Amino acid sequence: MTAGGQTGAKAFTWPVRVYYEDTDAGGVVYYTNYLKFMERARTEWLRAKGFEQPELLRDHLVMFVVRAVQIEYLRPARFNDLLTVSVRLHAAGRSWIELDQTAEYPEGELRGEALVKARVKIVCVNGNTFKPVQIPVPVREKLERIS
Repeated sequence: MTAGGQTGAKAFTWPVRVYYEDTDAGGVVYYTNYLKFMERARTEWLRAKGFEQPELLRDHLVMFVVRAVQIEYLRPARFNDLLTVSVRLHAAGRSWIELDQTAEYPEGELRGEALVKARVKIVCVNGNTFKPVQIPVPVREKLERIS
């Protein structure tokens, strides 16, 4: 894995439907709900790589936690919209991973135009102490193969 710079990894995508509960009084997605959509996509990204979070905790005594988020809200999404949320490996270190994430429309005239862009830094921590630890070798090796 690289300590910085683009890895060139292909984006993982996850479909998300906007439900009424995701919207605010103006009928658009409430801004914090994009973070939930992105969390779901990161969980599915890990699952697609063969890692279930409860198993990482049980087998390696580690978990991934969000350390930082930089986010830009560019366009609103509305009730019943179908979105695609992407996850792309940006960079990684011994105990952290930076991901680029977007939410966009998968089809129509706005296809491929980002509604929200974020850079999310997750850190591997010990499940008991919550102190940063090295990413387990099996996870690191699989990430190196996709970067």
